[in-house]
Amino acid sequence: MPAIQGKLVYTGKSVLEDAAIAWEGQALTGVGTAQADVVAEYPVITPAFVDPHCHIGLFRSGEPSAESEGNEHMDPMLAHADVLDSIQMDDESFQESIEAGVLYSCVLAGSGNIIGGDTAVIRNYGANTNAALIRRAGIKAAFGFNPMHVRDWKGVRPSTRMGAAAILRAKLHDVRQKMAREEASEEPALWTAEETILRKVLRRELKLRVHVHKEDDVATVLRFVDEFNLDITVEHTADVHTEAVYAELRDRGISVVYGPMDNLPSKIELKHESWRNIEALIASGVHFGMMTDHPVLFQRNLLLPLRWFLRAGLNKQQALEIITRQNAELVGVDDLVGTLEAGKWASFICWNGDPFSLESYPVAVYAEGELIYRDQR
Repeated sequence: MPAIQGKLVYTGKSVLEDAAIAWEGQALTGVGTAQADVVAEYPVITPAFVDPHCHIGLFRSGEPSAESEGNEHMDPMLAHADVLDSIQMDDESFQESIEAGVLYSCVLAGSGNIIGGDTAVIRNYGANTNAALIRRAGIKAAFGFNPMHVRDWKGVRPSTRMGAAAILRAKLHDVRQKMAREEASEEPALWTAEETILRKVLRRELKLRVHVHKEDDVATVLRFVDEFNLDITVEHTADVHTEAVYAELRDRGISVVYGPMDNLPSKIELKHESWRNIEALIASGVHFGMMTDHPVLFQRNLLLPLRWFLRAGLNKQQALEIITRQNAELVGVDDLVGTLEAGKWASFICWNGDPFSLESYPVAVYAEGELIYRDQR
């Protein structure tokens, strides 16, 4: 079986010196032990990167914005929409992501709709969307400014935060009442496609992945959690600037998909956005990962915002865990990727130097045991 030696190997849980990783077929067979069949040596090896929240393949490189497919304009509630139906794998951004070692994406619909539909965790190297799909990660929902400012779109559109919340509350209430009637009568009810999805949300069989930025909008989300007993992750929170908000999420067992960072705060609900907000995020102890929200931050740049986490006090291993192990956990693929250990996919990045140095870059990228990129310079 082949093996690759690294002077430094970040496993996603620890750092090993002069270690080898070996694999057979799709899966890793050993990490850290000496191997006889070493086919190459590199200064640094890391797990492949995972982006837990992006719109790659929807807002596509080199295509006019009128042809983007991140948001469906026909109705604010689209629980039965499937983002996989709009992803196009010929988006040039996929190749750039692969070259940067970002091999896995959780793609979500945009946040113009209150409920945007099913998500998809995909291989960025998939030949088509069927081959790319790994599994689902929940239903997209949106609170705050975004679903209230698209008033010229079709359907019944809210003009305020309370209007958007009222539409969602009414729909969840109706589905919950229908569930109660069905249970009381012991007769199966007829469910629409939308109701079928929302019933699973109310049963906590599906997670809501909730777009939210501001602290008071997080408070609204938590009222929904209490009222309807929802299983959620909060996604973005870029305007959250107090530790107490994150501490409450920690105490409730709610994870955060943070970001994006290093982009223009282009709306009022981001007036408190700052890289320094991550100090509250880290100090709270909440479970979190970091997104690109591609194309808001290009996915190929997923690694770059980690410099702020180093400045905030994390070491390099802890920072890399955010976009490997922690991101994989957040989208439910940590049994496959996110760390380098026996039994997981042989998906890793070989670097010509320290990933945190500007002159360093991936020189070889492996996905499920196959070399899918080699730098030719």
